[in-house]
Amino acid sequence: MKFDKPATTNPIDQMKVVGQPLDRVDGPLKTTGTAHYAYEQHEAVPNHAYGYIVASSIPKGRVTGIDLTRARRAPGVLAIVTAQNAGKLGKGKYNTAALLGGPTIEHYHQAVALVVAETFEQARAAAMLVKVDYARTPGTFDLSQATASATKPEDEEADTAVGDFAGAYAGAEVKFDGRYTTPDHSHAMMEPHASIASWTGDKLTLWTSNQMIAWGAGDVATTLGVPKENVRLIAPYIGGGFGGKLFVRSDALLAALGARAAKRPVAVTLPRPLIFNNTTHRPATIQRIRIGATKDGTITAIGHESWSGDLPGGKPETAVAQTRLLYAGANRMTAMRLAVLDLPEGNAMRAPGEASGLMALEIAMDEMAGQLGMDPVEFRIRNDTQVDPEKPERPFSQRQLVQCLRTGATRFGWDKRVARPASTRDGRWLVGMGVAAAFRNNLTAKSGARVRLDREGRVTVQTDMTDIGTGSYTIIAQTAAEMLGLPIDRIIVQLGDSSFPVSSGSGGQWGGNSSTAGVYAACVKLRDTIAQKLGMNPSDTVFEAGNVRSGQRSESLASVAAGGDIVVEDSMEYGDLSKRYQQSTFGAHFVEVGVDAATAEIRIRRMLAVCAAGRILNPKTARSQVIGAMTMGAGAALMEALVVDKRLGFFVNHDLAGYEVPVHADIPHQEVVFLDETDAMSSPMKAKGVGELGLCGVAAAIANAVHHATGIRVRDYPVTLDKLLGSMPSLG
Repeated sequence: MKFDKPATTNPIDQMKVVGQPLDRVDGPLKTTGTAHYAYEQHEAVPNHAYGYIVASSIPKGRVTGIDLTRARRAPGVLAIVTAQNAGKLGKGKYNTAALLGGPTIEHYHQAVALVVAETFEQARAAAMLVKVDYARTPGTFDLSQATASATKPEDEEADTAVGDFAGAYAGAEVKFDGRYTTPDHSHAMMEPHASIASWTGDKLTLWTSNQMIAWGAGDVATTLGVPKENVRLIAPYIGGGFGGKLFVRSDALLAALGARAAKRPVAVTLPRPLIFNNTTHRPATIQRIRIGATKDGTITAIGHESWSGDLPGGKPETAVAQTRLLYAGANRMTAMRLAVLDLPEGNAMRAPGEASGLMALEIAMDEMAGQLGMDPVEFRIRNDTQVDPEKPERPFSQRQLVQCLRTGATRFGWDKRVARPASTRDGRWLVGMGVAAAFRNNLTAKSGARVRLDREGRVTVQTDMTDIGTGSYTIIAQTAAEMLGLPIDRIIVQLGDSSFPVSSGSGGQWGGNSSTAGVYAACVKLRDTIAQKLGMNPSDTVFEAGNVRSGQRSESLASVAAGGDIVVEDSMEYGDLSKRYQQSTFGAHFVEVGVDAATAEIRIRRMLAVCAAGRILNPKTARSQVIGAMTMGAGAALMEALVVDKRLGFFVNHDLAGYEVPVHADIPHQEVVFLDETDAMSSPMKAKGVGELGLCGVAAAIANAVHHATGIRVRDYPVTLDKLLGSMPSLG
């Protein structure tokens, strides 16, 4: 099915099942421990061995020798894989560095060997006996020192310009120029990267924790040099991904190599330190933002520059993306520069680009509002736009940013905020409120599904879409139930298997809308097939209560399939609507903090998110996504930072003891409001993404609240008490 015209009325608009706050259909499995994750396939693979990765202890250089003598003699050892005996390996499309290093070493903790043994403990013990000799070469590990050598990325839109930014900024009545830094961040998902590999002849089955099944199967096949049809990836449940599992990592490749070498299925999981240094992370940024405005607060010039780093062949953190679209201003400039760093690979992490960019932009907007003497909410509203500022002929399909800000201000009690910083006390606490706009582009991707109607009147949906804790099982079941007039308990959803039709996969906030649109397309085809089989006119058939009706005639769906299952397959493809209309999601975050007047300890007291993100397919699962994102934003604001050893080239705090993330005690009451919205330009579902929007802007809202509480402006994240103590207001 091709979506190339705005959506009109369709069965989803009934909203009998779609749009309802239903419990997760996979909830009982997860709460009883019967949802089997990648590393728990004991029934499918009952006699597997275990692999343990040996990782590089240098960040850059060469392996000059590996002594496996003691490891091979260790109890239980079945095989040891290194680059010397793994055979010729290709390089997948989606990883920057090789997943198995040697002789070249590209980053710290790059895998250099896998020890396979009967038990996990035996594999780990033997891995400690592997002796690796290295020749280390100098590397670059400090972004601030590498900016001078940073270059323009190959992306043709790395730099953009409209009007005369330099002239307009120089002539502006009020000017602001600020520099901000964001640190490297790690995906700290609950489930580690984990895989079990099993070979049957020349065919590989790989159970792995991966968000994008088709991408992963293709990369595994390319790396191993086997036909893609010989690789089957299965990921029925995923315990969090956040972008860190968009691409297969060393656990998957080495499980496959280990299983081939040991002639046994092999399970490999990455210990937590290897998740930080062996897999991907959100790269650090240095950002400069300049804003020029008239005295009444109208932006006349806005410029945003960003520097980030990655391994050779990597890509930048696109921190300027939202600045191109979020606020009006006739004279504009954005620029990105990419430095070569010999740190572990930088790549996508929840809301890549916007998450980091809004951490800076939304502080800059508050700082400019302060110079103008304007309320921060009103300054943002003053500079709203209903068209793409770089291409004014291109309107937004939906844009309710102003409504998000006004609704949030009312619900949060913004009118009670005293404008002057450090003016509000609650006992020992200095109290402040902060606001930030939220923005994330709406992306769509081709997505397919297979639907089967059986003689019991049940419908099974199969698609390689994954559920990373987001509720994919539930919204897909809701879509099929709505389309076919069935209760949700008559829908069976099967996900995460490369033998199923290729979906959009989970990531980039495109998964929910795109995957359900693919299911919609398959269900339209099934409806038409059923109508034609019954001799009904597909255009006037009604599917409800387990029956199909046309005029006075009604048949049960079970009777239609009495002679055998009816199976159809289709996909949703997209035309040029996204080029003709700018499709984005918007929101507003409001935060209240308390800062201890004596210790500068920061405590979040209240959080509110107001989101405009198209039709909300399930308000309960959507709210869960947003409050999780808000929590992640709190971590980015107040505690999360990978500390780089700039001499030895690795992330020092590479576990959850040293890399702090929020816990329940850090998070207060969170309120989420979804504005009523449908977007006919997005898909037949009239939905958009929401899971990453909930993160965008949160950190800046917290930083702005801390400034309002204390009068101290912190521009280098995270906002920690050591950055406040020296300048705290007098206790008197």
